[in-house]
Amino acid sequence: MRGLLLALQCACMLSVATAQGMPTAPVPAASAARDYLAEAKRVVDAAAQPAAPWNGPRNGPRAQPGKRVAIVAEDLRNGGIVGVVDGVLEAAKVIGWNVKIFDSGGTPDLRLKMLANALASRPDGLVIVGGDARALLPGLRPFAERGIPIVGWHVAAQAGPVPGTPVAMNVATDPFEVARVTALAAIVQSGGHAGVVIFSDSNFRIAQGKADEMAAVVRACSGCTLLDMRDVAISRSQELIPDATRALLTRYGKRWTYALAVNDIYFDYAAPVLTQAGMPSTAMAMLSAGDGSESAFLRIRTGTFQTGTVAEPLNLHGWQLVDEMNRLFAGGGVTGYVFPVHLVTADNIATDGGDRLLYDPANGYRDIYRRIWQRQ
Repeated sequence: MRGLLLALQCACMLSVATAQGMPTAPVPAASAARDYLAEAKRVVDAAAQPAAPWNGPRNGPRAQPGKRVAIVAEDLRNGGIVGVVDGVLEAAKVIGWNVKIFDSGGTPDLRLKMLANALASRPDGLVIVGGDARALLPGLRPFAERGIPIVGWHVAAQAGPVPGTPVAMNVATDPFEVARVTALAAIVQSGGHAGVVIFSDSNFRIAQGKADEMAAVVRACSGCTLLDMRDVAISRSQELIPDATRALLTRYGKRWTYALAVNDIYFDYAAPVLTQAGMPSTAMAMLSAGDGSESAFLRIRTGTFQTGTVAEPLNLHGWQLVDEMNRLFAGGGVTGYVFPVHLVTADNIATDGGDRLLYDPANGYRDIYRRIWQRQ
């Protein structure tokens, strides 16, 4: 997929042979656009397939029971964070751990305080759900100094260990793949003529990275227009998004046909404004590069503006956090596993947990982790 984007950015009119450095004649613009849309559709269709069989770890240390684990959540008003926390709690019950939750409420002043409170609870391990590992570094250092292992979810721009911090594993799908699929889905749905506004939150590297990637994909589409990028703190969505939506409607009118966002929560407050403005659902399409909230599933199911969300397997990620932590407790290393990207649309929403308004891959991950931990 990255190859497609780079080719479009550098030489939208060139054939594949030219992109590979081979001499060839220029390709007409119309032909290049058709090839681009065909390849974009292939990528989007692949992302919309039902969950593939489990391709993650199948071996590892048995359960290290009796551990005390602290969870510091960025904001429990965020459905994605709640879904991950629920997964951690479900898996912790199986593996035999005691868990205590600390909620930062999306407030900068509370983030370091909640980490201090978590440290005071004398945990054996720390799980950060949301937030930014580098911004939280002053609060994380005391855990590292005490030899307390740390794992996180969406705490950095990429999955895996977070360089320069004591976070041993950032669990996430590939944020750049998430962003590309989201933007490509909008382009495919629009037939290559989307007028796009992107909502993001620059307080988080993972969010800003996704927004920048979506913007790059839109700019590479010759028939599309990137109208605006709006930086709105996720924690202030309820307060700020209604007025931002009204202002965008006034400025761009019918040119604004697609809204992309780094999180479904923006659409919770944008959709009612569109309805109040008398806009039919077919006049605006919303697609989110995470996380697959209940309200997003409802909007997709009912055809209320939102046409897609690249949903994270939130519960599965909670189980993975517990498995990564268990490996650290046992003196081993993390797996570095990254779950494949999945696009939820009206066509596939009934599968893989969609009937329960979430993306919960039907690939047997719970039983596999139980076997790894010898907790069957």
